[in-house]
Amino acid sequence: MHKVLTICYTQTGQLAAIKNSVCTPLEESDQISLETLVLEPEKPFPFPWPFFKFFRIFPETVKMQPIDLKAFTTKHEKYDLIILTYQVWFLSPSLPIASFLQSEQAKALFADTPVVTIIGCRGMWLMAQEKVKTLLKGLNAKLVDNVVLSDDCGAFFSFLATPLWMLTGKRKPLSWVPAAGIAQQEITSAKRFGEAIKHRLETNPEPIQQSMFGNMSAVTINEKLIASERMANHSFGIWSNILQKIGPQDSTRRAIGLCVYVTFLILLILTVVPISALLKKLISPLTKSKIIAQKKYYAEPSGE
Repeated sequence: MHKVLTICYTQTGQLAAIKNSVCTPLEESDQISLETLVLEPEKPFPFPWPFFKFFRIFPETVKMQPIDLKAFTTKHEKYDLIILTYQVWFLSPSLPIASFLQSEQAKALFADTPVVTIIGCRGMWLMAQEKVKTLLKGLNAKLVDNVVLSDDCGAFFSFLATPLWMLTGKRKPLSWVPAAGIAQQEITSAKRFGEAIKHRLETNPEPIQQSMFGNMSAVTINEKLIASERMANHSFGIWSNILQKIGPQDSTRRAIGLCVYVTFLILLILTVVPISALLKKLISPLTKSKIIAQKKYYAEPSGE
């Protein structure tokens, strides 16, 4: 019997729906024992989020400073495959996921174990996955595949729709803004990845060492966002240090600092990001080979 563990933290339920879609074929197999671990912080995060509450955890999220999670147990000590599903917060894995990956329990579970990561996000995920790669490497785990499902309503509208969903708890609080989140069709079609996992486990008794999702469009690399993500991630690192030095998470001093930061962030998005995108397009003929190499790297291990 092949043992598969899925790990999930979700607030809206969307990530759980993605996980369920992928895992349906595994549940139907009489050769696979599927177990789900739902992470729960000791102090639950709110949903919908109060505006400042969300930004107050910005520095700790960027730095991936562990929080306390509720105790849990798993049926087995080792698994043939771990499926790790996560959201992206501030270009980082969500704080519960980052905390878990730095825990003693994770050291035992992940050591010498193949891992599939599944990301549900607005659109920017490259830097978060780089951080997850680093954490998995520290656990001596082997990343064999990555799947990314992202919002399909476009960069401009998702910039409005996703924060509105986060702050109101409603996917479509305004009639003129498209519904936030990943399209149901995309979630349903993610079942194909579960089918690939099922086939691999049922037909090959050897440990999983290589990608199972080649030529399955597991990820799509938006080359326009590569430079923006790297620049934003660098900026986030600087501001997270500044905000932590200004004051503790719930202090008035940090609230004042956050007002400055949010203003800076909005100006950055409205000015520097489009300008950098324009410049990148203008010089793209000169950087074509570099962009191709970057896309290939970030698409690994599953590929586009």
